Amino acid sequence: MKKKQTYILAALILVFTLAITACGSSSNTGSTTNNKPAQKEADTGATNAKTEEPAKKLTLKIGAAAVPHAEILNFVKPKLAEQGVDLDIVVFDDEGQLNPSLHEKQIDANYFQHVPYLDSVKTEKGYDFAVTTKVHVEPIGFYSQKIKSIDELKDGAQIGIPNNPSNEYRALVLLQEQGLIKLKEGLTTYEATPKDIVENPKNLKFVEADSATLPRALPDVDGAVINTNLILEAGIDPKSAVFRENANSPYANIIVVRSGDENREEIKKLDAALTTPEVKKFIEEKYGVAVVAAF
Repeated sequence: MKKKQTYILAALILVFTLAITACGSSSNTGSTTNNKPAQKEADTGATNAKTEEPAKKLTLKIGAAAVPHAEILNFVKPKLAEQGVDLDIVVFDDEGQLNPSLHEKQIDANYFQHVPYLDSVKTEKGYDFAVTTKVHVEPIGFYSQKIKSIDELKDGAQIGIPNNPSNEYRALVLLQEQGLIKLKEGLTTYEATPKDIVENPKNLKFVEADSATLPRALPDVDGAVINTNLILEAGIDPKSAVFRENANSPYANIIVVRSGDENREEIKKLDAALTTPEVKKFIEEKYGVAVVAAF
């Protein structure tokens, strides 16, 4: 009987031991199972981080006159690249094509004109454009290869002036400010021609020509009123002007876009980049009196 009890006790001990072992195995298995999903989730997160795409760059195609417009744009191009905007600058030899190209969506913006010029053509051509910012003024000036001062201008002298409405008015106003002519009262549309002159004490003769041809025409006339960007492109020293507009000129050169594009992210970044102290310093150091910041 005692021997039998011993066997029973041994059997109970064995069963108890197996039960403890089974519990331990179950606990370890549960722990391993719980860890695996956590590891899998971490791995998935790492994979997502690796496959995340970089921010997409925005491309902005802008048409411009060569000088100083394209040069100013090239100055801000690296800064815009840092902000995710790829500035594609297209220089137009024929500035008359810049507005049609914007209208026909060949470019996203243009930079070459002032508000009076834009106003003089947009109604006639049916352009639906908007101005986003003013950048600079190019004081228009009177240049001559024959005289050094206004006092040397002879009676009957031939004077070249631009033949587009807004710049023709601008040129005649400049001559009026110098006391050479007087325009009739009530000219409020930034348009005038020599027919609007009511006083001409020196009996000046006016040669109306395409703005771009005036620098080349200087040997053939006594003087001409010429836009500064054309003077720079022709390699003429702007300091050689006999007289010029002052810095308060209303003819600031502007960024123009199609109406509705004013709030595009890349346009806003362009406007901000063009109106910084760094750009103002660049304009002052590079162009001196020829170009004046308008901001």
